[in-house]
Amino acid sequence: MAMFSSAFEENNEYSNSSSVTLKDEAGRSLECYVERSLLVEDKEYLLLLPADAAVEIFAWQSHDSDEEEAVPVEDDETINSIFPTAEAVLAEQNLVLKRTAYALTVAGELPPVEESELFTLEIEDDTSDIEPEQLQLLASFYHEDQEYSVYTPLDPLLFFARLNSSGNPELLSPEEFQKLQPLLAEQLIDEMEE
Repeated sequence: MAMFSSAFEENNEYSNSSSVTLKDEAGRSLECYVERSLLVEDKEYLLLLPADAAVEIFAWQSHDSDEEEAVPVEDDETINSIFPTAEAVLAEQNLVLKRTAYALTVAGELPPVEESELFTLEIEDDTSDIEPEQLQLLASFYHEDQEYSVYTPLDPLLFFARLNSSGNPELLSPEEFQKLQPLLAEQLIDEMEE
């Protein structure tokens, strides 16, 4: 079984005050703070927190029962068409919407959390026990007669990356993350007990 080194060794070049930049295939970047640095089987892994708040855009769709369902907007074509409107609506709250790698983000001070503005997203997946996610409404808008809402998760969005041979962080694939998740949990528990 692989053993973790201490997350904050003296000779470790990363600490919780460091920042790194993740890049995606499209060339977009995402500035992140290094929350943890871990050694697993002599490879360095980083737990990263985006510097800006992550946001998700949902389209509201009606069903026969008059019940509306929030559907995440994930395709680039739709995001490209609604981005200027979402950007303008968020700018009214002094928030700057950014097209960053792996997630949309906003820079600026988020409004205080109000219970009436919360939305619970339940992910239906028979193979895993994913907890419902709580999201805070930031703005709603219409684009071509379709209603959209921009939400930010209450729990921070974290990324797990490995350092490649040139020392740059690369996001782990879902398969790599599944393999390393138990080791990460073990390390975090050890740190909490210290």
